[in-house]
Amino acid sequence: MSARRFFVSGVHRIEETVPIEGTDVHHALHVLRLSAGDRIEIIDSGARAFVAELTGDAARLGARLIEERPRAATRELRVDVAQATPKAAKMDAIVEKATELGAMLLIPFSSERTVVRRVGDAKLQRWRRIARSAAEQCGRRDVPPVAAPISYKELLARFCAYDAVLFAWEGATEPLRNQLPHLLNGADSVLAVIGPEGGFSHAEVDAARECGAHIVSLGSRILRTETAAPALLAIIDYITG
Repeated sequence: MSARRFFVSGVHRIEETVPIEGTDVHHALHVLRLSAGDRIEIIDSGARAFVAELTGDAARLGARLIEERPRAATRELRVDVAQATPKAAKMDAIVEKATELGAMLLIPFSSERTVVRRVGDAKLQRWRRIARSAAEQCGRRDVPPVAAPISYKELLARFCAYDAVLFAWEGATEPLRNQLPHLLNGADSVLAVIGPEGGFSHAEVDAARECGAHIVSLGSRILRTETAAPALLAIIDYITG
């Protein structure tokens, strides 16, 4: 039912009717061609999933919560992605694919060779809409936040909050398959750091290492910045899943 999945704000319970608002109204009525009485799935801010029945019309669309879906009891590794902001629409693809592959938070940042230095509110809100749409499409119960952009110095200060920081750099020599099983063993939270189109400078790599990051290689080929995050997320998911 992922195509009929909608996120709503707030924490709700069975028999409540929650409003369907914004672009979701158009998506429900004109893209999916749903109408009152059709069944959909609602996810609230508490990541609770409900079977719901559509009510009303375009003027006041809602969903009556009928049944709560049980959550699978699994331990999940938290993987956040720090991405040096790329130019053009590359970040759109990164946000979409990282969401599909389970990233819990996306942190845009600027570095020495970052081309895009300033990210306006309109672009940030666009990324957040993309994350929401991707979460609905892939069947997630949550929407990963896209944080406001930060500096490289601010990013380094966040490394201590994670059990492991995986710093992808084309100059690393040890194969990832030799490092990851050990680095992920017993970890509850991981930060994957991906550089800009021009890569990280040696000074940035040294600073990351001094702050506790593990410098990792993504293979013998140099990946584009929009490919690196999805590749690393997929590898982590394979190893831990």
